[in-house]
Amino acid sequence: MNGFIVTANPPAATQEPVVSNGTWFPDMDPVKVRNACRLDGTVTADRLRPALMDAMLSVNAELQEWADEQRTRWGYACLANVPAPQMDGESAKVLYYRRAVHACLQADLAEAYRNLSTIPAGSGKADRVLEDLAIQVDQHRRNQRWAIADLLARPRCTVDLL
Repeated sequence: MNGFIVTANPPAATQEPVVSNGTWFPDMDPVKVRNACRLDGTVTADRLRPALMDAMLSVNAELQEWADEQRTRWGYACLANVPAPQMDGESAKVLYYRRAVHACLQADLAEAYRNLSTIPAGSGKADRVLEDLAIQVDQHRRNQRWAIADLLARPRCTVDLL
């Protein structure tokens, strides 16, 4: 047996137009999302676009009250205008937003793909793969929570029940 792993090539960039996100939250480029999240062609353009929109909607909903306050009370026209440190010429708030969307997307995709027929059968491999996927989903959800906390300038909190 060799260590050869087959991956599908991602679609051409022209097949994945930018996902518009209204006027306040930033648009998301599926090509950049694909690169940042290390998604290959097994996540087709037809699957990525609705999953990305769902992740954007989820994060937007969590931030809606805060965003409304930024618009109405402080008059900021978009997330990029909210005062924040700049990293490589970009607002840290926008970077946190993208990180939250990426983590939400990765968690959603891991949950959706865990019942693919590519999971190995026999010798308990399926159980190990499913356990690893559950851990990945938890890590992505944690990263989403942390990115949103960072964006809102709130402390991160991890609680374990004993």
